[in-house]
Amino acid sequence: MSFSVQGSSNKGGRRGRRPQADINVTPMVDIMLVLLIIFMVAAPMMTSGINVDLPKTDAKPINSDTKPITVTVSQDGSIYLGDTTVDMTQLAVMLRNVSQNDPDHRIFVKGDQRINYGRVMEVMGRITAGGFTHVALLAQMPDQQQNSLTPTANQP
Repeated sequence: MSFSVQGSSNKGGRRGRRPQADINVTPMVDIMLVLLIIFMVAAPMMTSGINVDLPKTDAKPINSDTKPITVTVSQDGSIYLGDTTVDMTQLAVMLRNVSQNDPDHRIFVKGDQRINYGRVMEVMGRITAGGFTHVALLAQMPDQQQNSLTPTANQP
């Protein structure tokens, strides 16, 4: 607590001083600043989770606004939209239904590695002829260690 002098009044030759009680906010400010620093240090640790060393890449981030539609060409040449078998003639119509007539919807085409390349291109041609512009091929990246350890058919 602190006291302050309130004016001087002359009563009988004596100066009267009335004590006035003020709240000293300095300790409260000190405590609030310490709490602020503690929360500023602790907040990033609460949101980061487990620290891992993430791999580096030069790839551009993909647009993840909508879930992509996956079209699969199996080893026997049949076409699947998700888990459903689709006829080649109905592929564009089914894609329009699934994408709700959105020509900018992302479509991923997966083809078995043993399938004829022409069959995969035929499927992609049907999709782009249906008006879809964001069509991409999916591939599995080879493992560098596995390739160096596993002999290929072309090696002598």
